[in-house]
Amino acid sequence: MSEERSELLAANEAFYRAFEKKNIEAMTAVWSQGTGSLCIHPGRDVLRGWKDIRSSWEMIFKNTNYIEIETDIIATEVRDNLAYVVLVENVFQVMGGRRVKGQSMATNIFERMAGKWYLVNHHGSPVMR
Repeated sequence: MSEERSELLAANEAFYRAFEKKNIEAMTAVWSQGTGSLCIHPGRDVLRGWKDIRSSWEMIFKNTNYIEIETDIIATEVRDNLAYVVLVENVFQVMGGRRVKGQSMATNIFERMAGKWYLVNHHGSPVMR
């Protein structure tokens, strides 16, 4: 595995660990702070720019008692300073006393800036069974 791909997968993993730990500081460290960042949570509208994206994560963290996420990577690609990871998110969470299991297909797009991969686009779509 190339060093670039290893670093990309480490950045992708850091995103999901920040999500599981409901850690907004760790989430902030993973995301690009630019106005061009995009986030589409499953079943939701597009969020543009870090300010709105951060607010959405704060709301998710506030309303989620517990969450576990396992990922199954389908594809990765690294091209110069852009890269993507396509994966299945296997999610178990507790919200308001309800236990919920689900799956989402997700695409995470990263941009390498100053030698580090930053998430610039997260798009999750629910898998309907």
